[in-house]
Amino acid sequence: MNNGVVLPLIIPMLAGLLMAMLRRNVGIQRVLSLVSMVLVFGITLKLVQQVRYEGIQTLAVGGWQAPFGIVLVADMFSLLLVLTASLVATACILFAFRSIGKEREQFYFYPLFQFLLVGVNGSFLTGDLFNLFVFFEVMLFSSYVLLSLGGTKRQLKATIKYVVINSLSSTIFLLGIAYLYAVVGTLNMAHLSVRIAEIGQGGYLTAVALVFMVVFSLKAALFLFFWLPGSYSAPPTAVGAVFAALLTKVGIYALFRMFTLVFYHQPEVTHTLLAVMAALTMLLGGLGAVAYRDIHRILGYNVIIGVGFIVAGLAIFTQEALMGAIYYLLHDMVVKALLFLLGGIIILVAGSDQLKKMGGLIRNYPVLGWLFLLTTLALGGIPPLSGFLGKVLIVQEGLALGASATGFYWLTGLALLSSLLVLFSLIKIFILAFWGEARVSRSGEKKEIKGLLIPCAGLLAVSIFLGVGAEVLYPYVEQAGNGLMHPEVYIEAVLSEVI
Repeated sequence: MNNGVVLPLIIPMLAGLLMAMLRRNVGIQRVLSLVSMVLVFGITLKLVQQVRYEGIQTLAVGGWQAPFGIVLVADMFSLLLVLTASLVATACILFAFRSIGKEREQFYFYPLFQFLLVGVNGSFLTGDLFNLFVFFEVMLFSSYVLLSLGGTKRQLKATIKYVVINSLSSTIFLLGIAYLYAVVGTLNMAHLSVRIAEIGQGGYLTAVALVFMVVFSLKAALFLFFWLPGSYSAPPTAVGAVFAALLTKVGIYALFRMFTLVFYHQPEVTHTLLAVMAALTMLLGGLGAVAYRDIHRILGYNVIIGVGFIVAGLAIFTQEALMGAIYYLLHDMVVKALLFLLGGIIILVAGSDQLKKMGGLIRNYPVLGWLFLLTTLALGGIPPLSGFLGKVLIVQEGLALGASATGFYWLTGLALLSSLLVLFSLIKIFILAFWGEARVSRSGEKKEIKGLLIPCAGLLAVSIFLGVGAEVLYPYVEQAGNGLMHPEVYIEAVLSEVI
């Protein structure tokens, strides 16, 4: 057992509680927020090295061993996501210092941000299905308040839709848990894998698997994405960025965990349906991205395209494809946060989110323009930026499997098409906002944005490292992919005392 596994949950939780008691002291809240994120990053980095050389780390909470007690499990896949989430959260916190506003800061913005991360990190680290539901709810309750904080009409309208959709999906989640427990008598993920392998994944369990697929697809915006563009465009930029980077990724993580560890026995049903949903998500998301001419909508649909591309790697279901999906997932967390932060700055300096009201920003804001262009190239998968390696691995495996099943050719073709649509939609922003006739903002003054660009530059540096430093990261991603493809590694680590 490793007590350090719980620290990525305990640190932001304690920081959030302390900040809630210091609501009026914004300065201390800022310091505590930053210290919390740095500590989580440092501890997670140490855990990554431990897993790399010692194997999966577990913690039986209260000393109750699996499958009877609550178990936290830190494998390479979950830790890479926690590590990336802490980097993204740090950048968004730094951005919020200069953009969120005193009123929101005094109404529990920083505590809510910390509790959101408790839910995100807990979802990544839990080894129990019911506790996955609990951490989902912690994350969602925090996101409800963050989405509505400020009380504008647009925010309240988006919050109502967001709350209704997530309440419905949470209800379905609980029903799925009840059905699954009625059949196998356990909710520990490793034990679920063992029990389902023993009794066989028949029609009933496959139907339960489809229930979970619907739940996590709603959370991840996989095909069922109608709620996302409006919800992610309503909150302040720092909140929208952390939503785009982390919230859908928790749903994606749950899909990966459930359909590589628990429900992997009938891929001709489950993974084929995932492939269809991924293909439709990429296609419809791409069409939405190129159809709109307001920045909020374009960025929202780009989040949706990324979800489809990542799940395509899961649907292909080879170790190389899973490695590509993991690598692209890490890239997407970083670059989507960066994209939303830069998009928010563009809207700030232009005074509008409508592209028809923009132009010539490159004259006054050249650094902003070139940062946005590099971000666009990273999302398009242009080497040596971070989006390249993940796309290559997924496309390569899709083409290889297409020789025996032509459906994979279609999936791969749509994945490549979605990359072109991403490039087209974002280059459209770059051309219309930064080139052409110069237009001034509503205030008519050049705005000071250097402080806002610093966290953006940091995220871009991380993106470049993910691309240029791929050789350094490859062993870690390979270990994560191997763990997903061989569930017995996870099972042995969690159930070693029982076995």
